[in-house]
Amino acid sequence: MNSKANFSQGLLLFSLKNNQQFAIGTLKIRELIPYQNTTKMLNSNPAIKGMLNTRGNTIPIIDMAAVIGIGQTNKEELSNSFIIITDCQRKLVGFIVSHIDKIIETDWKSIQKPNNNLGDRICITGTVEIEKKIIQLMDVEILINRLFPDKDGISTTFVTDIEREKLKPCNILIVDDSVTARKQLTDLLDQLNIPCHVTDNGIKALEIMKEQASLNTPINILVSDIEMPGLDGYELTFEVRSTPSICDAYIILHTSLSSEISVSQAKQVGANEALTKFNAKELVTAMLRGI
Repeated sequence: MNSKANFSQGLLLFSLKNNQQFAIGTLKIRELIPYQNTTKMLNSNPAIKGMLNTRGNTIPIIDMAAVIGIGQTNKEELSNSFIIITDCQRKLVGFIVSHIDKIIETDWKSIQKPNNNLGDRICITGTVEIEKKIIQLMDVEILINRLFPDKDGISTTFVTDIEREKLKPCNILIVDDSVTARKQLTDLLDQLNIPCHVTDNGIKALEIMKEQASLNTPINILVSDIEMPGLDGYELTFEVRSTPSICDAYIILHTSLSSEISVSQAKQVGANEALTKFNAKELVTAMLRGI
């Protein structure tokens, strides 16, 4: 599928204690630093090594190998390890990795979704072939959610009955390749008793929108992640705006990245709004503006 909305994706390649390579999108990375000793936290998950003060911020430091289930990084290895500080879901978190390899450029069309046979406990969001090797893209959102779950759940007390009834007749489509993010979004709408369509990639989303339009029930509000394999949120937005039968949808792009660049690019391809996920009140407010 040809599209003018072709945004390259930088990936940081790194290795864990088993020498298996993984990758993280560079836009999620704030900083790379050599391993430093941390301050222990009482009664914390074993995967949380402790807290670290850096550049005026106190952030949790996570042993990535431990949280994905391949065992804690040995003390002897820590001195040669690195910390990847990520800025994701409005949280600064540091992840310990054994080796930093290199940064490469790819695009989301080259990234494939994970095999369904891997089950629902996987912590990757896709795979990409680099130099004839299959590299797994780490789903930072899942790792953060495993260690720092939302204990309070999703509050919907900010939604009035009138606002809820305004949203109910809307035909809403949710698109996100992250299991964690999809659950957050659908749980919110479920609590509001608002039905929606859900899919995990942009290609399927485009098909759903065209099908709904052919049934004379067009999608009114599209809520899509930006970073997705196959067809990312930017390209999906461009295709929607270029297709007369579905071009009138109100498009809300959301991203785990705390970046003004993401918002600017979203507006350039025709999105109505761009949000840093996940904030329930901001999302519902954006949907109400869409009405």
